[in-house]
Amino acid sequence: MNYKVTSQIESGVMVITVNNPPINAGSIEVRKGLREAIAELGRNQQAQCAVIIGSGNTFIAGSDIKEFALPLAEPHLPEVIAAIENCPKPVVCAIHGAALGGGFELALACDARIAQDGAVVGLPEVTLGIIPGAGGTQRLPRLIGVEKSIDYICSGARIKAPEALKLGLVSKVVREHLLEEAITLAKSLVGSKSRIRDLVTPKANDADVVVASQKALKAGKNRPNIQKAIEMICNSVSMPIDQALALERATFQDLRVSTEAKALRHQFFAERKLFRTFDADDVKPIELKHIAVIGAGTMGTGIAIACLTAGYEVLLLDQNEAALTNGSNKVRSFYESRLQNGKMSADRVSQILTQFTYSADWKKIHNADLVIEAVFEDIEVKHAVFRKIEEHARQDALLASNTSYLDIDAIASRLENPSRVFGLHFFSPAQVMKLIEIVRCLRSSAVAIATGLQLAKRLGKTPVISANAFGFIGNRIYAAYRRQCEFMLEEGAYPAQIDKALEDYGFAMGPFAVGDMSGLDIAWGMRKSQAATRNPAHRYVTIPDSLCIAGRLGRKTGAGYYRYDANSGERSEDPGVHHIIEEASKAKGIVRRQFSAAEIIDRVLLAMINEIAHLVCEHVVRDATDCDVALVNGYGFPKWQGGPVFVARTLGLEKLNAQMDLLEKQSGPGFHRAELHALFE
Repeated sequence: MNYKVTSQIESGVMVITVNNPPINAGSIEVRKGLREAIAELGRNQQAQCAVIIGSGNTFIAGSDIKEFALPLAEPHLPEVIAAIENCPKPVVCAIHGAALGGGFELALACDARIAQDGAVVGLPEVTLGIIPGAGGTQRLPRLIGVEKSIDYICSGARIKAPEALKLGLVSKVVREHLLEEAITLAKSLVGSKSRIRDLVTPKANDADVVVASQKALKAGKNRPNIQKAIEMICNSVSMPIDQALALERATFQDLRVSTEAKALRHQFFAERKLFRTFDADDVKPIELKHIAVIGAGTMGTGIAIACLTAGYEVLLLDQNEAALTNGSNKVRSFYESRLQNGKMSADRVSQILTQFTYSADWKKIHNADLVIEAVFEDIEVKHAVFRKIEEHARQDALLASNTSYLDIDAIASRLENPSRVFGLHFFSPAQVMKLIEIVRCLRSSAVAIATGLQLAKRLGKTPVISANAFGFIGNRIYAAYRRQCEFMLEEGAYPAQIDKALEDYGFAMGPFAVGDMSGLDIAWGMRKSQAATRNPAHRYVTIPDSLCIAGRLGRKTGAGYYRYDANSGERSEDPGVHHIIEEASKAKGIVRRQFSAAEIIDRVLLAMINEIAHLVCEHVVRDATDCDVALVNGYGFPKWQGGPVFVARTLGLEKLNAQMDLLEKQSGPGFHRAELHALFE
């Protein structure tokens, strides 16, 4: 037996243990070990049955994803599953922690499954651009039907043990003594086999299948792997199982080597790196219990909600009584709506609200372990707020600023202990958006950054660590992206054309629709504040300024890049905007030309890639792939496209340099070419 899988016989039961920490991934060594163990089970007359269990904290929480980029080595998982099903002796799967992906497919091959309370099962392969490839689309429908299988497989849902029991996915849930209970169950099955493959998929109502399929396709952005997953699941009704299994496997193999699957694996590994502590491994974060949020506006209330939902005690503070009342009401209304729509129990809501207080009294922040400032984006306002924080907060409390652009080092420099200051840049709405930028200032302590990472994890956020630089990571890349789109407006494109091209590529919204939604006056104010320092020789697009001067500030005024219906809010193209754009082109002597969707996408991606290379060279980011994570989780970049860094590495340095030569010419004065090789190191 290899060291990843061991076995021993206890009272006539072969206990097969998977030992491949930390998650017992189903690697080639694990598959070989399981196949050998099942073969030994068949031969060994002392063993009448078997239990497969995982060591440590979990069963098998998925396959070894690193192997997906390589030709899969034998034995493939279907061979191991076939060995279990063809073994004349019954095999029980004992699940604790998680049985996901290939781990759950292996469990479905067993004659029975028993789970420990707290365990989860599921087939999340779609999140990696593939489908279950070892029988998941065939065995799951035989247990729970086609409609539910479409729901669970196409969403990649994790099913908790009690629900798995109700569905019949496991035959028993136990609180403790999992192995002993599994051995007892295995002994009760001696002399029989109970294979899921021998069951008939329950007859499905065609209309219900259509509804489930449409829902899954909509949620899954109609991606190819979702379409294929539905097709494979439906084959469980119409095809003999061996034929359906062969087709499932072939489809899995095709999807595994697709660009989309490679892009999603790129995102997976990029995100997995994020929670590594910034400094040495022995840095211990501060255990946070009480958090004070300063500022009861939209962002402050969103941060308060995010922290409350994660189980922290939260104080919301604002000197403006009206703002404080409005903010506290928003917090309560949020949880009342969660209660009404069944997403939270009354007990849970009551528990959360007992941990929420609000006040205008600065003295109340003295209990806080962490104080998060979320006031108006003005440096003098923030200086004043931090003076108050320093006066009233504990000396050992950490202090964070939720700013989008301002210099946090300048804020920290006026405090007695700048090492406890760092940035926590949330994205609106803060209780929803996954991305959080943790800003590492010049004197931020390693403990502060490690605590920020721990907070992000508990909030369920995706963190990227940024140095203290203007716009940090996401906003700086987005500014380069938007600027390139404005160049294309001058050269011949129109807002709707650019937005459509990017939305068809997969962006949640195009830049001009986003600008209208956010309000064009916000960026206008920033441009005006920077006018005195702007190099007059650099290319500057006046179209956004012209729209603002005309009172077209976006949705809130009924007009921006688009016009908005007063009743429905529906947007439509506006000839007046086209006229403003055409006049701007004429004023610069630019002869307008046609743009293809492909050219729009290429220029946007290249602009992003160039800015990311600058961020890497300037050491604003630790790893270029952090930028891909930021754009996917905070800026609507399509996850299945991987991100600009993935695109750059797919192109290769030679092609990328050639394309950047052209973008440099198209962009004109002010375009600063980055050292692109930094993206490949």
